[in-house]
Amino acid sequence: MSLKDILVHVDNSRSCKERIRAALKLAALHDAHLTAIYVLTKPVIPGFIEAQLSKEVLQAQVDATKEAAKEVENQFTAMAADTDVRTEWRCIEGDLIDTVMLHARYFDLTVLGQRDPEGIDVPGSSEMPDQILLRSGRPVLIIPYAGTFETIGQHILTAWDGSRLAAKAINEAIPLMTGAKKVEVLAVDPQKGHGDKTHGAIPSADMSLHLARHGIKAEADHLASGGLSAGDTLLSYAADNSIDLIVMGGYGHRRWREVVLGGVTRHMLQHMTVPVFMTH
Repeated sequence: MSLKDILVHVDNSRSCKERIRAALKLAALHDAHLTAIYVLTKPVIPGFIEAQLSKEVLQAQVDATKEAAKEVENQFTAMAADTDVRTEWRCIEGDLIDTVMLHARYFDLTVLGQRDPEGIDVPGSSEMPDQILLRSGRPVLIIPYAGTFETIGQHILTAWDGSRLAAKAINEAIPLMTGAKKVEVLAVDPQKGHGDKTHGAIPSADMSLHLARHGIKAEADHLASGGLSAGDTLLSYAADNSIDLIVMGGYGHRRWREVVLGGVTRHMLQHMTVPVFMTH
């Protein structure tokens, strides 16, 4: 797979500009087309209250929403104008999750933002990016809500635990790894692996060999968590080694309408300090 068609979800959050910048950098690096999608969500107003509002008030809300979208469009257009990236703007009215999820299925990769606990609250925002990760069937790149990221994918850390989802994530991230200066395949507490999660005689070595056959110079490594959670261990390692992208499987499932994430996945989505590439 190559990255030739990238989608970025945009909104009025404080972190959106950095998300757009990251998506443009990625698109430029891979000579990819970049599509921005803004979802016009309808405010949730109880029926008994909506019935008391005048048509003018309701129309003013609609106009304000469209004006907010126009501001983001102007920002996206201005930022894209400084690059050679081919772009497209989509502004669609509908449910946030369903709309982004549907569109994501037509792209190689979707760039999303980490949920900001102090961010804007629109219908569906509390379910982002979890639902897109678990339900779109496509890989996602999640950009932290805090910080700036001069490079993405120059020094990549791949989290390897011998599982199906870890293998899937690494395979789908190969286009990102091809242009990286350094790739590390890291196993945390590999001695705890069992069943289909065994690591072989030398943890991460077989996966590094597989990547080498794709022309990727990957280094195999493993370490003990020393009492830290696996998520904290990965983030600590990333900080100490100037990692600018983490690749990992996204664990979780839907239970009725609730999303239940795996412990490491949930921790990473809450505490990430660098962009994270995930698949499910």
